[in-house]
Amino acid sequence: MTLVNENYLKLQGSYLFSEIAKRVNAFASAHPDKKVIRLGIGDVTLPLPQACIDAMHKAVDEMAEQSTFRGYGPEQGYDFLIEKIIANDYAPKGIDIGIDEVFISDGSKSDTGNIGDIFGADNIVAVTDPVYPVYVDTNIMGGRSGDLLPGGKWSKIVYIPCTAENNFVPSIPTEKVDIIYLCFPNNPTGTTITRDELKKWVDYARENKVVILYDAAYEAYISEPDVARSIYEIAGAKEVAIEFRSFSKNAGFTGTRCAFAVVPKALCAYTKGGEKVQVNPLWNRRHSTKFNGTPYIIQRGAEAAYSDMGKAQIAGMIAYYMENAKIIREGVREMGISVFGGVNAPYIWLKTPSGLSSWAFFDKLLSEANVVGTPGVGFGPSGEGYFRLTAFGSRENTAEAVSRLKTLKF
Repeated sequence: MTLVNENYLKLQGSYLFSEIAKRVNAFASAHPDKKVIRLGIGDVTLPLPQACIDAMHKAVDEMAEQSTFRGYGPEQGYDFLIEKIIANDYAPKGIDIGIDEVFISDGSKSDTGNIGDIFGADNIVAVTDPVYPVYVDTNIMGGRSGDLLPGGKWSKIVYIPCTAENNFVPSIPTEKVDIIYLCFPNNPTGTTITRDELKKWVDYARENKVVILYDAAYEAYISEPDVARSIYEIAGAKEVAIEFRSFSKNAGFTGTRCAFAVVPKALCAYTKGGEKVQVNPLWNRRHSTKFNGTPYIIQRGAEAAYSDMGKAQIAGMIAYYMENAKIIREGVREMGISVFGGVNAPYIWLKTPSGLSSWAFFDKLLSEANVVGTPGVGFGPSGEGYFRLTAFGSRENTAEAVSRLKTLKF
């Protein structure tokens, strides 16, 4: 008799964005004459930087010649890309990262979901709330969640509320935890914390032998000087933190797929007997066993993101999306709705008006304005009464969506 992993049976319905797609498709089928503007999923709309396109075209031509053809590459990634990552993202900040501490992958979603493979099922996991659903769902799959409680929380997961009441700054847990997920700039709220606040987390993790899983997928959007682009800017962070970064939201690789994780050799976890174990070799083993490597062509495209032309083109893309964020943020504020984010991230987080629930607000926007966003409650219990809009649409659609929103009556 074949047994299933019963943890999967605990998962609630479909993945958040699948549920949104289902509702939007049903509305579109029923109203084919309506133009639906999608500001829900965090997918980019601008084409890839020309520098990346040129590099991938060249790489394709290399694959056509026997002398330059490449088959299997190193699972950890090609040195040419890893060296560029270190030289551009870390060295200028005085951060010493070894070439064998960077692992190229097909996305931060994969990495933040898969990293749990190397940590024991008995670890107590803490997440900020609201939170990117993958952090919670993959720990349910891994057997770390416990049971679902009334109100939407899981019994073995520690939730750290991040709401307007605490200015979206998470508090250090008072109960014992072993693994903490932090994401800054934050998805979904678009908010950040200062270096001083981040230092508190690093110091706490060092004192309590806690591992921080730090998702920095949106670091390229940071504009304020007191916000760290890497957790390794904080002294001692390499002893306690794994950092995840992606080319998806800065260089537009959402459909091209390339990201990386930094797993410092100084980072250790422990056996049940208290023996110290380096995490880097464990991730290397997992990565090599379950992943065949990001394609050479894609890695050449990612490498080009660090060229002078690539940097300039990416800066232009980020400026475009952040102007969209400004349009949404100011438009929503003019409606008298409380709004957050949109300064260091391409997400706008708003308080739903008139006491509407997150899903009720979703349905109202879809049916009356034909605009799609993301219900805050889909990101966790503390997201109820909030709503996320993204700045990744076209300028025309962004402006039109805001114009439609202003016609709504509450």
